[in-house]
Amino acid sequence: MPEHDVNLICVGAIAGAFGVAGEARLKSFCADPQAIADYGPLSTEDGTRNFAIKLTRTVKEGFAARLSGVTTREEAEALKGTRLYAPRDRLPSLPDDEFYHADLVGLTVVDTGGIEIGKVRAIHDHGAGDMLEVTGTGGERLGRTVLIPFTQAAVPTVDLAQGRVVVDPPEGILDSNDDPEEPDA
Repeated sequence: MPEHDVNLICVGAIAGAFGVAGEARLKSFCADPQAIADYGPLSTEDGTRNFAIKLTRTVKEGFAARLSGVTTREEAEALKGTRLYAPRDRLPSLPDDEFYHADLVGLTVVDTGGIEIGKVRAIHDHGAGDMLEVTGTGGERLGRTVLIPFTQAAVPTVDLAQGRVVVDPPEGILDSNDDPEEPDA
């Protein structure tokens, strides 16, 4: 996996072709989904391709869009799964209690007592709200990956300056389930 440029923010992804005239199906990750067209041109993560975006219509789970340089259905379909990035300076500033996912990935995760649990590997949203994917650093607390709800109750502190997240997850999330059961004596 290439090292991520923190000055680029993933704002969407190409979900395949739409129709037969070279339009692409576009999924927006922006708070205002239509704003994705305002941040262009958008680039691939490695910066090898740039696309001016023109939204043509709303479709199920996204938009149909014209991407500069894409003129056929086959070209649009070949881009399926491509994530699109905008430079951070083109995006709006966020309130104090909101964060770009790119700013959270890699932060150290500690419990409320200051004991390190792991690192934020990714942020997922499966429809019920964001979840932090935390990969354990080994040790006694967490030697595996867990999902922690990204809520004020479960994540009371995000300290970007210190590069850490303080978590107070619901009971049982950090408990290890891989210990063999003790045989009855």
